[in-house]
Amino acid sequence: MKIGRRFIVIIPIMTKSPRPLDPEAKPDDRVDNALRPEKLNDLIGQDQVKENLSILIAAARKRGEALDHVLFYGPPGLGKTTLAHVLANEMEVNVKVTAGPVIERAGDLAAILTNLRAGDVLFIDEVHRLGRAVEEVLYPAMEDFALDIVIGKGPSARSIRLKLPRFTIVGATTRLALVTAPLRARFGAVYRLDYYDLNAMQAIVTRAARMLKVDAEQDGVTEMARRARGTPRVALRLLRRVRDFAQVRADGVITKNVAKEALDLLQVDPLGLDDVDRRVLKTIIEKYNGGPVGLNTIAASISEEQDTIMDVVEPYLLQLGFLDRTPQGRVATKSAYEHLGYAYTEQGQARLL
Repeated sequence: MKIGRRFIVIIPIMTKSPRPLDPEAKPDDRVDNALRPEKLNDLIGQDQVKENLSILIAAARKRGEALDHVLFYGPPGLGKTTLAHVLANEMEVNVKVTAGPVIERAGDLAAILTNLRAGDVLFIDEVHRLGRAVEEVLYPAMEDFALDIVIGKGPSARSIRLKLPRFTIVGATTRLALVTAPLRARFGAVYRLDYYDLNAMQAIVTRAARMLKVDAEQDGVTEMARRARGTPRVALRLLRRVRDFAQVRADGVITKNVAKEALDLLQVDPLGLDDVDRRVLKTIIEKYNGGPVGLNTIAASISEEQDTIMDVVEPYLLQLGFLDRTPQGRVATKSAYEHLGYAYTEQGQARLL
């Protein structure tokens, strides 16, 4: 244990599970915890993932063992971090939170692992960004629950193996292809999170509005849910901004018209496309005749990072059928032309209607 402490360079965030709300606390102090589901039954949407997780949790509790290692992947904002906390709450254990880019050296990971207790959940966000040396330390920890440490240098160096309690690693990534095959194979359960349907988004917005004590009519809730691009994180962000608009320019009640005015002011259209989404599509259509055009060129043209376009913008445009990926590059589809008000021709030439 003393050896492990010498490597500590980060302090992972640790929260107790379950996390009861303090009835004496002010609403503003506990609203963030209230918006995040605590138990599996509180989760809305992702029904297939929920069913699989319920079986995983029930089996582990019957055997009195720690959960198997779990990997969640999918677009950002769909609840990967929330699910990690839910797993810890269901198992009534602690959860420690860190991220791949934070763990720069093998010693950083060793410090975290040696402070875990039996059954604890270690959540690693952006697990695909772990360094190679860090992954090598993680392999025996995940398989054998052991930590190999080299003491000293040169001929006098020796290796010792520290036994670790059985724990659970929950990984999250937006880019499964970048997770190395050896690391991916060590996760016993791999689940994909998909975009939420309209009914689930309405339920999420309704629940959040109730927690935030916002007076929202059903039509207003539907309008926000429709423009939230199937992503709970986006829905909660839009709800907060529409709430502000309603308090300042309306009577504090979110109606359909109030929601439309607020979201139009935020440049979020009826399909949930924001300014960046439209800039990507307009760049492909106007500057490059509908494509194909490379991702690097698009990013340079609109002054955005490639990762932002690939991880945030493209998945939703692909789901809507507004964008195609080809070996030569990205191509805008006929649906994208029609949505933005351009005339579509077979040659890909565009002109405003």
